[in-house]
Amino acid sequence: MTALLALVRKDLIVYVNDKRALMLNLLMPIVLAAFFGSLFGGSGESKTGKIDIAVVQQDQSAVGKKIADGLKADANLRVHELSLAEAQAQVRNGKLPVAVVIPEGFGDKAGSALFSASGKPELPIFYDPSQSTVLGMVKGLLTQQVMQNVSAEMFNGAGGRKFTDESLQTLEKEVANDPGKSDLRDFLGSLKKFQAAEDAKSAASGGGAKAGGGIAGGGGLSMPFETKDEALSSGPKYNGYAHSFAGMGVQFILFMGIDMGIGILLARRIGIWNRLLAAPVTITQVLLSRAVSAALIALGLLVAIFGCAIIIFHVQIANPVGFLMVAVSFALMTASFGLLIAAFGRTPEAARGMAVFATLILVMLGGAWVPSFVFPEWMQKLTVVVPTRWAVDGLDAMTWRGLGMDAALASSGVQLGFAAAFVLLAIWRFRAQAR
Repeated sequence: MTALLALVRKDLIVYVNDKRALMLNLLMPIVLAAFFGSLFGGSGESKTGKIDIAVVQQDQSAVGKKIADGLKADANLRVHELSLAEAQAQVRNGKLPVAVVIPEGFGDKAGSALFSASGKPELPIFYDPSQSTVLGMVKGLLTQQVMQNVSAEMFNGAGGRKFTDESLQTLEKEVANDPGKSDLRDFLGSLKKFQAAEDAKSAASGGGAKAGGGIAGGGGLSMPFETKDEALSSGPKYNGYAHSFAGMGVQFILFMGIDMGIGILLARRIGIWNRLLAAPVTITQVLLSRAVSAALIALGLLVAIFGCAIIIFHVQIANPVGFLMVAVSFALMTASFGLLIAAFGRTPEAARGMAVFATLILVMLGGAWVPSFVFPEWMQKLTVVVPTRWAVDGLDAMTWRGLGMDAALASSGVQLGFAAAFVLLAIWRFRAQAR
């Protein structure tokens, strides 16, 4: 037991004195986790950035101007008024994701098309092909502004009154040949009566009220509902940094496990391994000492990383006991992963390349970069057999999700199962090579 503790102490001292390893395995996950956490919403208190778009104002009608003004007033957008050539150049060069063109005559044509399936005017939109998600958001906001302002003008604006009079004159001539248009004629007749009533109210009030005070106070047709967003979870308020620190912590601590395994291969190459085995210790003791020291380092790194997350980014650990269980299990799994690399690696160079590739696949499928719930359904089922998936989900469960001990036991149990399998395979391989 004394020999085992001495070997563990030696490994810990060597690791702590390696400033490069400390920077890689402690500082890098914190920096990357902070970056990804800010992308995933941060602590939920900071506002998301506005979307920069260009608006090319070619239509000088009241409707066209109101559409542009509505986009400028939207809290989600930052509008840049540009010429057509400037807007196209900005989008083409990747400086703006979307440019909206309000062409000349759009307001009048859109109003006429509101009651007709034909003759719909086009609203050109130029967009960066890498920003298709932003395009969808902008189109939704644009649709709201167009519907609201065009309908306001058609129901109770000067353009709407002119359109109503002209359409009724045309329909009176066409109804005789097409009885189906009588319903539209009756509708526009009712609209004309409504407009006349609004004009009478305006005249009775001394002309102080402006035309356009009818439907929704002149605001036109608006969305018939509003959403009430409420985030639900069993734990504290959602904090995007919690998942990012879990993912980046798992990734870089696994890299530390790779370094431990490569260290064994280097020791074998330069003869240190043989000198250790010549001492009064068994190969099992040497391997266990490496595993214990690696597990202690991994646990210390994870605690330090989440300590930074708690202090700086206000991440909350809802279940401290469960968190410690998941952390210890992951530390043991990392140590056994390093032993497995050393057992099956032929040379340090070849083993490092394959181990880094395998680790990146593991952290990607484990949901370390993006949450696993965004994966396709078939991939979500496939990643159940990936140990990093259980590590990341377990850390999420103990922080922002606030789940109970059953989630901690499930995560810890699976990770310990993988750790035991890795250790048994590594010991079997080393003993086979020692024969």
